[in-house]
Amino acid sequence: MQLNQHARFSIAPMMDWTDRHCRFFHRQFSECALLYTEMITAPALVYGQAFHLLEFSPDEHPVALQLGGSNPEELARAARLGEEAGFDEVNLNVGCPSDRVQSGAFGAVLMKDPGLVAECCSAMIDAVDIEVTVKCRIGVDDQKPSEALPEFVSRVSRAGVRRMTVHARKAWLKGLSPKQNRSMPPLDYQLVLNVKNMFPDLHMSANGGVGSIEDAKKMLEMGFDGVMLGRAAYQRPVDVLANADEIVFDRPNSAKRPEQVALAMLPYIREHIESGGKLHQITRHMLGLFSGRPGAKIWRRILSECANTPGADVNLIKYALSKIEMSRMEVA
Repeated sequence: MQLNQHARFSIAPMMDWTDRHCRFFHRQFSECALLYTEMITAPALVYGQAFHLLEFSPDEHPVALQLGGSNPEELARAARLGEEAGFDEVNLNVGCPSDRVQSGAFGAVLMKDPGLVAECCSAMIDAVDIEVTVKCRIGVDDQKPSEALPEFVSRVSRAGVRRMTVHARKAWLKGLSPKQNRSMPPLDYQLVLNVKNMFPDLHMSANGGVGSIEDAKKMLEMGFDGVMLGRAAYQRPVDVLANADEIVFDRPNSAKRPEQVALAMLPYIREHIESGGKLHQITRHMLGLFSGRPGAKIWRRILSECANTPGADVNLIKYALSKIEMSRMEVA
């Protein structure tokens, strides 16, 4: 399957969430979905030598590296490091509205300078053989999205970008927190679709406010080339991801029950602990495994309270599963 096909359904890059353990966990549900790292700044790699942020399991493929930055040379060097690490794609963040990102003159603030974004993309494209993509907003602050987005897409596509993901909501850089920017102002999927139709050779995915795999399917039917989900996939992984391969990619249904996924994670968890890692570094991403299902409270409570205790290992997972089974037997 080509990377563009995998991009029909992807899990959004989310700061402090989509680390390598989270991505490995999500891969247990879907073989086809495109996964993204959390945003990693180009300076952290180029000058800070934070190469541990580039570590991932081969089982995560296809997986994309998202970079933050606004210096073309730095981004080109960081993209090369990502390619050398084995990533399938490099994505430039032009959508994050946080104060920290704004102070570094990257993220959503770059929507105001499409020329610079084009320079950055061109430099990365020249530096690597893997695909370079962009994730952006429809506009920021007082920009008129119906004017800003087409201009932005035009400049970036002329630089050589062939695939973009658009969060269909304007970002307010002043006056709204990053959390508020996830729900205000209203989404405008129709604008994104209109712009997609203006650039028929460009692969465009929609992002923002998508709450279920059924919603994703409807958006694909509307005409989008792909759909990217974020928090819903993280908080309710079974509901959103377990049937993704069948619903989006027309693959045979191989959906696993939560118990099966938990057991499938055990070898990975065991290896991580044996190499000096901690159980909670993985299980913090698994708290929603039973969301909306019998045993959800038991699972969450045991992992939340005990995964960070000294010596916690795979036996805690087995214990939590046994308590869930016991609770079901008592109800029966």
